Amino acid sequence: MRILITGVCGFVGSRLARAIREELENVELFGCDNFVRPGSEVNRMALKAAGVVVHHADLRNASDIDSLPQADWIIDAAANPSVLAGIDGSTSSRQVVEHNLVGTINLLEYCKRHHAGFILLSTSRVYSIAPLANLKVEEVEGAYRPVAKQDFPLGMTAKGVSEDFSTTPPVSLYGSTKLAAECLALEYGADFDFPVWINRCGVLAGAGQFGRSDQGIFTYWINAWLRDQPLKYIGFNGKGCQVRDCLHPRDLMSILGQQLRGASDKNRIVNLSGGVANSMSLAQLSAWCAKRLGSRKIGSDSKARVFDIPWMVLDSSRAENEWGWKVETPITTVLEEIADHAEKNPNWLELSAP
Repeated sequence: MRILITGVCGFVGSRLARAIREELENVELFGCDNFVRPGSEVNRMALKAAGVVVHHADLRNASDIDSLPQADWIIDAAANPSVLAGIDGSTSSRQVVEHNLVGTINLLEYCKRHHAGFILLSTSRVYSIAPLANLKVEEVEGAYRPVAKQDFPLGMTAKGVSEDFSTTPPVSLYGSTKLAAECLALEYGADFDFPVWINRCGVLAGAGQFGRSDQGIFTYWINAWLRDQPLKYIGFNGKGCQVRDCLHPRDLMSILGQQLRGASDKNRIVNLSGGVANSMSLAQLSAWCAKRLGSRKIGSDSKARVFDIPWMVLDSSRAENEWGWKVETPITTVLEEIADHAEKNPNWLELSAP
């Protein structure tokens, strides 16, 4: 089996590439990256040492994709993953669309030409902002949780957001491009007869992630805490009670292995996340950092930002019931891994800074 990983020098792509080399047999693995993101060059030599061939290719350019060797499967881990991308005044909205949607179209044309399977790593950000922002929550031990006695939106329970939750815009430019990419992938797969899987992931985190405040918040917070760089809680009364789930990329491997083997009797879209048990607020993350790295002060800004939501946890029951999938890495283990890496790499934030 020949597997192509896009965005292979990013955090998720590089971790999956190494895991595939270690866990799957009879696989010829190669990847591509455009090296636009600062720090991505760091992963090239490590991948080469692991036997992964890395090609320079920009997914926005069809000719770059045409020049890649033939694969049996694509795992698409390339994206501009910031919910603020294209609207924050520092990034181009057109580039977000080109990276996340036009790039996917070029990959789907590749799959059509080579009859290759396609696995898209999508996001929890495809789910509608309004019902998430209007969710009734209560503060418990420094973290929001949904009020039990309320009329939950369709597709949501106290366990989190399921695949049946609304995807009606607005969901951010990032979320919209990923949602459109999902629809096109499923359409291409049906029309041209190749397998497609859509994995909607929660917050992915671990050592080696290029931490930024708008992407990889767990990694950014721990690295900035250790360096005594400015940190502040934004929105929600400036208390840091907003909650996100956390998932280590290696926990994707058990379901990816099944998808690559060609299972056909499952739902094509599935949530994969840490769930309630692997979720945490910023205030709770700060408490963990204080215990592990020492105390410090955190700033506060109660002004809300666009697309901010108080509680975002995915419900992965479908993955558990249909695939036998479960989270294997506790959030505390993920945080320890990030902290150990941060202590060994004191310039990590500067390496990945824009």
